[in-house]
Amino acid sequence: MFYLNNITIGLTAAAALTCMGGTALAQSNDPGRWLTPTMIEARASMFMPTLNYLTFQHMDQMFATRTVAAGDAVWDLPENPMSLEGDYTIQGETFDLEGALERTRTNALVVLKDGAIVHETYRNGSGPDTRFLTFSVAKSYTSTLIGFALADGLIESLDDKVTKYLPEMEGSGYDGPTVRDVLRMRSGVNWEERYEFGSETQLTTVHDNSLVAYTYRWCDYAANESEPGPNAPDAVFNYATLDTSVLGCIVERVTGRTGADYMSEKLWQPMGAESDAYWIMDGPDDVGREFFGAGLAVTGRDHARFGQMFLQGGMANGKQVVPADWVTEATVPDEGYEPVAEGEPIGYQYQWWTDAASDVFMALGLHHQFIRVDPTNNIVIVKISYTQEPVGRDAENEELFAQITAKLTQ
Repeated sequence: MFYLNNITIGLTAAAALTCMGGTALAQSNDPGRWLTPTMIEARASMFMPTLNYLTFQHMDQMFATRTVAAGDAVWDLPENPMSLEGDYTIQGETFDLEGALERTRTNALVVLKDGAIVHETYRNGSGPDTRFLTFSVAKSYTSTLIGFALADGLIESLDDKVTKYLPEMEGSGYDGPTVRDVLRMRSGVNWEERYEFGSETQLTTVHDNSLVAYTYRWCDYAANESEPGPNAPDAVFNYATLDTSVLGCIVERVTGRTGADYMSEKLWQPMGAESDAYWIMDGPDDVGREFFGAGLAVTGRDHARFGQMFLQGGMANGKQVVPADWVTEATVPDEGYEPVAEGEPIGYQYQWWTDAASDVFMALGLHHQFIRVDPTNNIVIVKISYTQEPVGRDAENEELFAQITAKLTQ
């Protein structure tokens, strides 16, 4: 009866609109729609710990976005289901699989072994079609766009200065480092990546102005306000989302196109992505740029395709999509660049993290997002999370990954 009553109410409302000469209108395309107090407040609240499981699934309702169009030729991943049931020990406590996923606050888990999907779980209202924002996982995609621009001859050398391609950076902190320095997060720019949103930190200032209030772009800050730090370019690893934003702006400049369009043509369609992806932007539609450092929303399966393609040396959907030499150069640490600092367990190559104890390499994102590529065991694990804390829970995820790997290789 309630269902029928709602139909009646809907028909009555529609009839009333018709009688009044009105029509139901879709939302305006006016860029100003993103600047209302409601939208600004929503963007400011996107990390709310009790609701981030949901907000991370629906960023296109809070941000201006730009679509990365998929093509018609989908890379059909075979399926070979394998059980991951059993006990998992996470930080000294024992759980079944569902308990372990809840303990590590997992929205989605997609596991490939030998190129086939062996396990796929979606939780908290998500599904195979959900496009999750996975934050700094985007950095590995932006790096790949640099690789394409290099292969296309649009970037002559990674050892070129940033200012060769972005002359507006002259006099800024980016007047000195090379493209390679920036890829390695060794720009030497004065930057502190501290995740204390709502505070007065440098990262928060840029976040609040570019992503929340939409008052300036990330690359505007890089050109107008960045300064050299105490270390020379290439001297010291310093993780900086600002660096990746500059890489994205190089891609825009040398291609003369948006990052989304170039990514669609060079990567998304040739790779055989199943679904459109989208970039959230750092401003309204008419002035915003893709948030290249952490703003790409992708399905779990398409993240898995991307990881599998890198596992296969750039091969995907029956073709060489990413140049094989770029895959190696981007993911295998050069001597002297792993670990990132003495005693650390990880290294950093071209916007990919590396494991100092193995050949594993990873795309990682804030709030514990992972594309984990394990060449030795031929495994790709995509884990999309919604932890309360932005960082600090890597150990429990590594425990989970090790136990999944053991179950698939025993």
